[in-house]
Amino acid sequence: MLQAIGLTSNPRRDALPAVDDLTFEARPGRVTALLGAPGSGKTAALRLMLELDSGRGVTYFRGRPLHRIAHPAREVGVLLGDVPGHPSRTGRGQLRMLCAAAGVPAVRADEVLEVVGLAGLGDQRIGTLSVGMDRRLGLASALLGDPHTLLLDEPAEGLSPRENSWLYGLLRAHAAQGGTVLCAVSDPKEAARTADRVVTIDGGRLVADQDVADFSRTRLRPRVAVRTPHAARLAAVVSREARAAQRSVEVVAEASGRLAVYGSSCAEIGDTAFRHGVPVHQLADEVGDAGPAAAPEAAAVPRQASSVALSELPPPIPVRPARGPLRPLRYELRRLFGVRTTTMIMVAVLVASAGSAVLLARTDGTPLSHLLAAWPALLPLPPAALGAGLLGALSFGDEYRYPALAAGRGTVPRRLGLLLAKLAVTAGTALLLASLVVLCDAQALRLAYGQELIEVPANAVPLAASWVGLTVGCAWAGLLAAGVFRVAGAGVAAVLAVPVLIVPLVQKVLAGPSARSIAGLPARLRELAWWQLPHEADRWVLAIARVVAQPVGAALTLSLSALICAYLFTSLRGRARW
Repeated sequence: MLQAIGLTSNPRRDALPAVDDLTFEARPGRVTALLGAPGSGKTAALRLMLELDSGRGVTYFRGRPLHRIAHPAREVGVLLGDVPGHPSRTGRGQLRMLCAAAGVPAVRADEVLEVVGLAGLGDQRIGTLSVGMDRRLGLASALLGDPHTLLLDEPAEGLSPRENSWLYGLLRAHAAQGGTVLCAVSDPKEAARTADRVVTIDGGRLVADQDVADFSRTRLRPRVAVRTPHAARLAAVVSREARAAQRSVEVVAEASGRLAVYGSSCAEIGDTAFRHGVPVHQLADEVGDAGPAAAPEAAAVPRQASSVALSELPPPIPVRPARGPLRPLRYELRRLFGVRTTTMIMVAVLVASAGSAVLLARTDGTPLSHLLAAWPALLPLPPAALGAGLLGALSFGDEYRYPALAAGRGTVPRRLGLLLAKLAVTAGTALLLASLVVLCDAQALRLAYGQELIEVPANAVPLAASWVGLTVGCAWAGLLAAGVFRVAGAGVAAVLAVPVLIVPLVQKVLAGPSARSIAGLPARLRELAWWQLPHEADRWVLAIARVVAQPVGAALTLSLSALICAYLFTSLRGRARW
């Protein structure tokens, strides 16, 4: 059961709250419609239930608030607006990425694609999907974790009548299996046709909470549907007699010789047509546009017939996934390599590095380390470091531009597991890019100038440590800055600020001669540590210490420290978690 108690949104400046003390419940086994005109607070109420917006009140999903549920995707399936996926990602890739986040098998993506009728379009990119296919993909995302409760905002928007019928048949089948369905709709006739219970709100406050039969009787306008080949003549006669009797009767002409008469009855319209010799082909009482009012036995048939659609639902997940560090790690890997942007950036970096290395080698003044890194003196950073920083910035920047981990745009559950996964994946990508750049530049130099130019330097270990530290540090700086400021551009700016702003400041601080030496640092660390470092690690420790002591290393260390503190301060206060 879903129970919303006292939901109240925080009002904006000089404005009433969008949701004001809203309390209702949606029972399992039933489809509940949250009805209201546009701007009545339906979407705001759903966002409060999902803890996407701040406010007062609480929503219980089978007795627990959302932030107390260990596996939210297994409890609540959400569809708010369009699918917030990268336009160049395929529908199947989007769902498999969400499978990794929810901890369900990747094959689940193919199962829900088949259920929503997109099995043959799974490899189509999200940016090319029509409105109807986008809604189907959103429903597939909601069904991915086999949730008990479905929260849907205008799920039939943009769908054809046939797709609309299919959608509500699927939702009714979910309810027939004991699930809870809450749909926000703005059309009263749609609510009467599809729901078992209708919760009406206006101005963010509860107006009525009724069974669909009571709703249709009290809140929909009854009318008489008439079909006749002489619609204009009958309309004129009915209107003339109503004026003569001083009765309020409204006649609305519709297509195909059909009239809708409000304020009258079948008997009165039939008598009028008989007296004036007007043939009538159809005469029936209706409630709004919900179709003819059926007898209780007949009205129960369509709702029971929805059990036929039970076979269309995806099979249940037999085992609940265990929480673990591989969930965010798998998600991040699928997110990174699920679009062509990552490959394009890496290819561009390799081409730019190889070209720069060949041009730099034309003169004798460039050291081999700068040749292999393709680092001209005119550039603040080599192409590999810039590319690694851009990939790191996109790691969090794309989360806010295309937030797949939360139902609402601009909301990303930035927990420690996600941060560690992104740090690990961006570090691995930066290492891969740094290695490929060195190999590619060495091959380009060997091809252009011969083997004699490539020699392993005596200080290869410190150079390798500095090269790895530079690329990984730039990747992490871009990642953390994009996570703090919620835009990829801030991550790129943070990467460029290290050599342009931070390095000159560090150089001024370190301008004086050093009076101390770090000789013997490995031995002192071995004394402090509870584990014994191998003696082979001494030169790596010294190499890392010397790299950090350099202006660029010190600037990167300071920048990363500040960004980590900012991220911890701004990001780890939310309730959403892995």
